[in-house]
Amino acid sequence: MASYNIFLLPGDGIGPEVTAEVEKVAHVISGAGLAKFEFEKGLVGGSAYDAHGQAISEADMARAQAADAVLLAAVGGPKWADVPYEVRPEAGLLRLRKDLGLFANLRPALCYRALAEASSLKRELVEGLDIMIVRELTGGVYFGEPKEITNLPNGQKRAVDTQVYETYEIERIAAVAFEMARKRGNKVTSSEKNNVMKSGVLWKEVVTDVHKKSYPDVQLEHMLADALGMQLVRYPKQFDVIVTDNLFGDLLSDVASMLTGSLGMLPSASLGAADASGKRKAMYEPVHGSAPDIAGKGIANPIAMIGSFGMALRYSFGLIEAADLIEKAISDVLAAGLRTADIKGDATSSVSTSAMGDAIANALKKAL
Repeated sequence: MASYNIFLLPGDGIGPEVTAEVEKVAHVISGAGLAKFEFEKGLVGGSAYDAHGQAISEADMARAQAADAVLLAAVGGPKWADVPYEVRPEAGLLRLRKDLGLFANLRPALCYRALAEASSLKRELVEGLDIMIVRELTGGVYFGEPKEITNLPNGQKRAVDTQVYETYEIERIAAVAFEMARKRGNKVTSSEKNNVMKSGVLWKEVVTDVHKKSYPDVQLEHMLADALGMQLVRYPKQFDVIVTDNLFGDLLSDVASMLTGSLGMLPSASLGAADASGKRKAMYEPVHGSAPDIAGKGIANPIAMIGSFGMALRYSFGLIEAADLIEKAISDVLAAGLRTADIKGDATSSVSTSAMGDAIANALKKAL
């Protein structure tokens, strides 16, 4: 039985609560003899700042580098609103992405049939929704230099964030999107703002070139990011794979997540380049944040966290059947009517974080 080392970073807020449910699911898979998982835990975000005065320690970065995959829950909260910018909780997340070289962020937006009514859109617009957003993760405005606030002679201040992309960064993320589309609906929508941003001009040129040279069999369309945001709300099922930069990917994937009913439903995978053996550095995390307002109440939705573990099985460990069965277990539990507070809609009751994790683990055990 293959054994995998997973570096678990519960983080802040509801993070420790939802990661506990992942371990239940992993135990079921191990019990079925499919794989063995060794979890090593570390600190990131506000919890790391409290312990070490930094958003992630050098020791935990080394553990992340050595792991077969990193599983991270959430970082941040008002408790750390006034810490120095360089050691804010989010700095730990950004360092993990940058130092591990995780340039490709996969954010699926799936609407389970049982949750179509939980969406803010009409059922017919979202039922059966299946979009994959491919977000470039290590470039763009989040990492560009200069990034600063300076004092001006007239007493004013000037803030600068720099949007920077090089050809190779766009080429490699475009290739990920086209390869992904070939396994899905064979359509890619590339999104930027070439009408007002030079980085958008380059983005469109490079994606078009990659398509022409290597992926002419895949349908390609270009759409300005603001128009795409509008179309996600107007008619989301027109999209298959969306590829976009770091900033617009952050915004558009959050819009797409709410089409499915709740941020608590959606996982993500962040992947690096394959090495000579085909292995990639990878980190998996839910799209949602730390939700400090409900932390410790036992009502958080663990599905996105469990789904992130499922993506680790699929993309890092090659356990495709087990990943499919986790998705089916989630679907079956939702079809049976179990709901956490964020997705209960008009239901009169909801289940706890732990009860939802138990239900998914039990459904998976039956399937195995």
